[in-house]
Amino acid sequence: MPFLAIAFPVFDPVAIQLGPIAIRWYALAYIGGIVLGWIYARSLIKKERLWGGPAPISLPQLDDFILWVTLGIIVGGRTGYVLFYNPAFFAQHPAEIFQLWNGGMSFHGGFLGCVAAVMWFARRNNVSILSLGDITTAVGPIGLFLGRLANFINSELWGRTTDVAWGIVFPNGGPLPRHPSQLYEAALEGVLLFAVLAVMIRMGALKRPGLILGSFILIYALARITGELFREPDPQLGFLWRGLTMGMLLSIPMIIAGLILIVRAWRKTPSPQSRPAQGN
Repeated sequence: MPFLAIAFPVFDPVAIQLGPIAIRWYALAYIGGIVLGWIYARSLIKKERLWGGPAPISLPQLDDFILWVTLGIIVGGRTGYVLFYNPAFFAQHPAEIFQLWNGGMSFHGGFLGCVAAVMWFARRNNVSILSLGDITTAVGPIGLFLGRLANFINSELWGRTTDVAWGIVFPNGGPLPRHPSQLYEAALEGVLLFAVLAVMIRMGALKRPGLILGSFILIYALARITGELFREPDPQLGFLWRGLTMGMLLSIPMIIAGLILIVRAWRKTPSPQSRPAQGN
């Protein structure tokens, strides 16, 4: 082991074993992210001062939406991984597409699944698509943080080799120390992104539909590109065009989309339900 390298603290990927049923940390990360996100979203909806009046979505509607966004995350995340990261393998082994317990989820695919769920639910329930998107993305960093911690526990998606003092020798990453890029991404995509959006919400960002959504998209894309500088590319893909990784390439359109949403949110006159209520 190289000098100053930190040995990886071996974790059991199974968090809870109930007879033949094994619940893995990665599954708990998804469950925890959804439950904690739901609780936080409910707290945002209850605070009319954040919206300048009644929130554009009711608590019962939010409760119904949780099922649809959960399906969007799972179906979109798996579909994105199959199409973006390993299409050749799954073309030869199509039955494994449905074996989610073997791992393999894509954030970008999951995000597109969320977008589809938001648009479908909003149109069906006569809710503002942008406001529902604001709520969804405001709580998103919670799940991202827990998911990256689960990646670290599973010793997967580790970083590139390094000589920094905090480099870690992962059990399945060879003998050289590597960046704990999962923890970098947990800090950037989880803690930092959540903090920035929370401050924006406190400053009245929810009164401009689409501002939180656009900010989430933009900041996540920048955080993901930064994290990819330290993360080892997926072995089946490696480095792509001009040394960019798949995560970087998929994040570039998000920067453009995020900027467009932010500019439109600032230019557009606040809708009636977003204007400050009398007496507040």
